[in-house]
Amino acid sequence: MALRGRRNEFNCPYDYVQMDGLVVMKIIKHCYEERSNIDTPRGGLLGLVIENRLELTNTFPFPFTKAGEEAVDEEYTSAMMMHMKKINQDYLHVGWYQACELGSFVTTEFVLAQQGYQDSIEESIVVIYDPQKTDKGFLTIKAYRLTPQALKLLAENENTITPELVKSLHLSYERLFHEVPVVIRNSPLANALCCTMSEMKPAKATQFLDLGTASVMERHMHSLLEKVDELHQEAYKMNKWQMQVSKQQQEKAKYIHQRNMENATRQAKGETALPEEDLAKIFRPIPPPSRLPPMLASGQIEMSCQQVNSFCSQALAKLFISESLQESKTDA
Repeated sequence: MALRGRRNEFNCPYDYVQMDGLVVMKIIKHCYEERSNIDTPRGGLLGLVIENRLELTNTFPFPFTKAGEEAVDEEYTSAMMMHMKKINQDYLHVGWYQACELGSFVTTEFVLAQQGYQDSIEESIVVIYDPQKTDKGFLTIKAYRLTPQALKLLAENENTITPELVKSLHLSYERLFHEVPVVIRNSPLANALCCTMSEMKPAKATQFLDLGTASVMERHMHSLLEKVDELHQEAYKMNKWQMQVSKQQQEKAKYIHQRNMENATRQAKGETALPEEDLAKIFRPIPPPSRLPPMLASGQIEMSCQQVNSFCSQALAKLFISESLQESKTDA
């Protein structure tokens, strides 16, 4: 019931995303092979909506040119979907995936791409995969959708995203994205294989707990500091705009007061008053800075903090487990 309530709140056509193990492995394989050549590997997701879930059954990578520029077009996507149809696979395009490091994916390019997907495909989803945390033993795959308020905001021109517009939509950085729960499903044969492999233990125990988490945490903090610095710059722009508007208002009030005084003097002398002037032409409104960059920076800071919190909890659990094992080994 809670999932259904959140689905109605965010206008999501399903409650959760069910990913086949094949999809997860193909995403990991693509990102591992291309991470040295491409900063952010991307690909398409294929599947269909069944009852209250979105099933992701296959995927394909987006091609890149030699210069490293993405060369995705509708013809390529349609061709891949037709090939999947020929081999009797699910061929409906239901979203895309992207690799990111340490959860740093909230950018203008990202939200505009997801906006285009959700405008053309109602059930569209974006899957975020973090290869660095996966290398440390923390499989990180999350699914997101833009909220209806965020879609209305992005439908406007970026230069017209004013504080008044954001306030009227009751939108904050916390409500930009809706995270959809992800469930990974394997076939019975794959489950049987995993059970068989779990029984194939080595003769001698080796070091299974990787405690080298300092490098990942350091990169997390560097990424977080960069976003805080970016947010500080956006706050400086906003403060500067407010000072300019305040100064203009003072000059405008001073100008009106001088004209009123001069008109009163002219009327006392029996002269005609000065003609009225259009103050909007004399004091042109100063356009406010766009509120989209600071909102995205705030959203990225919040997600980075959640990632750090989750990562620290898992790292502490590893440390406590290793400490218990070390104590038992010493006692023996």
